[in-house]
Amino acid sequence: MDFDTAIIGAGAAGMMCAAHLGGRTLIVDHAKAPGEKIRISGGGRCNFTNMYCTPEAFICTNPHFAKSALARYTQWDFIALVGAHGIAWHEKTLGQLFCDGSARDIVAMLRGMMTERGVDLRLQSSIDGINKCGSGYRFDLHTPDRTHAVTARNLVIATGGKSIPKMGATGFAYDIARQFGLPVVPTRPGLVPFTFAEGRFSAISGTATPARVSAGGTTFDEALLFTHRGLSGPAILQASSYWHEGEPIRVDLVPDQMLHALRTQRSAGGRRNFTTELARHLPARLVDNLAGVFDLSGNLADWSDRRLDALVADLQCWELHPSGTEGYRTAEVTLGGVDTDALSSKTMASKEHSDLYFIGEAVDVTGWLGGYNFQWAWSSAMAAAEAINN
Repeated sequence: MDFDTAIIGAGAAGMMCAAHLGGRTLIVDHAKAPGEKIRISGGGRCNFTNMYCTPEAFICTNPHFAKSALARYTQWDFIALVGAHGIAWHEKTLGQLFCDGSARDIVAMLRGMMTERGVDLRLQSSIDGINKCGSGYRFDLHTPDRTHAVTARNLVIATGGKSIPKMGATGFAYDIARQFGLPVVPTRPGLVPFTFAEGRFSAISGTATPARVSAGGTTFDEALLFTHRGLSGPAILQASSYWHEGEPIRVDLVPDQMLHALRTQRSAGGRRNFTTELARHLPARLVDNLAGVFDLSGNLADWSDRRLDALVADLQCWELHPSGTEGYRTAEVTLGGVDTDALSSKTMASKEHSDLYFIGEAVDVTGWLGGYNFQWAWSSAMAAAEAINN
């Protein structure tokens, strides 16, 4: 069982790499089916890339590392691939592209491409030992019971990060990196909801509103969702990747023109309770909750310009202190990973071991919510495939 390339991990990056390799290729995964994270992504329709994908949408210790792979295999290249396979798609919002049908279409596309290439796909299989070996084959891979041995000239680690352990996610990639002397940037959950002590927002669970959320000096304008455990929604998930434990986040709840509208309402009479008038601009349940945080008493007609200005300023910079996050259990991605200083940005290969590659989420490159992480999977996989084929 000698192969030119062995890939561990049949997710987005692993399948994409295998689908473009020549020679004898083996891909191994402990799951029952390949591409399970693809299948469940985007509400079952797979947000497979983003039209506005640029390196600035990625978090990495080295902000320049992702530029090479993203430039050589772009979102437009993957869109063309999807189109060539007859998969219809649509833009949902902010450049996010989804399948019209099912995420299974992307999985089927990649499986079909692997079949055409003669890739040997082995599911419900695991590798628990990797060693260097001689006789022309660099890597020797063993199964737990040691009944099967595989040798390969090239080894690609595409096992992802720690996110969603119930789907089998582990720190395998980091263990292999350390075994071969590659440093690993400390990991933490990303694109994950915040939690707050004592059910802070449980009374308004399910309430959503547009918001501007800031964390770690980065700001996102998208929807915010209050939950039984804390805060979620796109704006929160985006901000979570820039948040560190103990830091506050800042939430701006004020819609455009709200201050002007409140003054107009006041000029028109404003005899209603202020909370009633504010509920024209914010969800009523949220207004009730805010009344326990800010002074919203009295009728709008009695509010001075100074008091209105002060409240709007407070609502534009509402400082909150999360107790933590939901953790890897619900995190969409893992921040950190194999240190890019130890990898070639052109090939994704280890600088010390030129036939050892790390691709996808295993690497210290994390994208924003909205298809960016899938694009990194496609781009990094192609970088490795091109290097191996050459």
